[in-house]
Amino acid sequence: MLFATILPDARARKPRVWLVVLGSLLFLLLLAFLNLGRWLDREDPPQKAAAIAVLSGRMPSRALEAARLFNQGYAPEIWLSYSVEPGATLEKFSVPYAGEEFYDRLLLLHQGVPDSAIHILRPPIVNTADEMRTFGQALRKENLHRIILVTSKVHTRRTAVLWKRLSAKDGEAMIRGASGDGDDPAHWWRSTGDALDVVREVLGLLNAWAGLPLQPSKS
Repeated sequence: MLFATILPDARARKPRVWLVVLGSLLFLLLLAFLNLGRWLDREDPPQKAAAIAVLSGRMPSRALEAARLFNQGYAPEIWLSYSVEPGATLEKFSVPYAGEEFYDRLLLLHQGVPDSAIHILRPPIVNTADEMRTFGQALRKENLHRIILVTSKVHTRRTAVLWKRLSAKDGEAMIRGASGDGDDPAHWWRSTGDALDVVREVLGLLNAWAGLPLQPSKS
């Protein structure tokens, strides 16, 4: 009789236990979702380096951050990558395009960086992986050991992962996010721009962790 009384109670408790477990999992997933932007923002404390490299995109914030670091004495040179797009596409229609590196250079000059300290690395790049290879090769060629990579805050974690995968053998990289890029990692879901950035970065990280099976599309 006692056994018959205990058994229904035990059975009644099982659904409650599963509800607690499910509720806890949902809470953890929600917490991870809300903090995804903060997790993507992975920066290193600045240290002196041989050069500051500006990743393409997000003008003018990345170039301005590089100029700030240069003026604070963190490195004697600034490197710019040479992006083939959209110049290559526009050239097919005879539309002139000076190139992002051209405008980044003007921004740096405006911020007090001397022209002799600005170097455009000519191997053409298409994406961040190309930039990591280009900057790594430049470090190795010049027998230098440390570089500061300047990008957007939301892009810092993927930049670090790609450097480790592709160019860690060439030297040490410190990743810095542009302080004026307008990203809001703490509330990334509130704007379409920040949300798209986070989705793109997560997909890019999955591709990097998988060994870069997805390559840039060929136009």
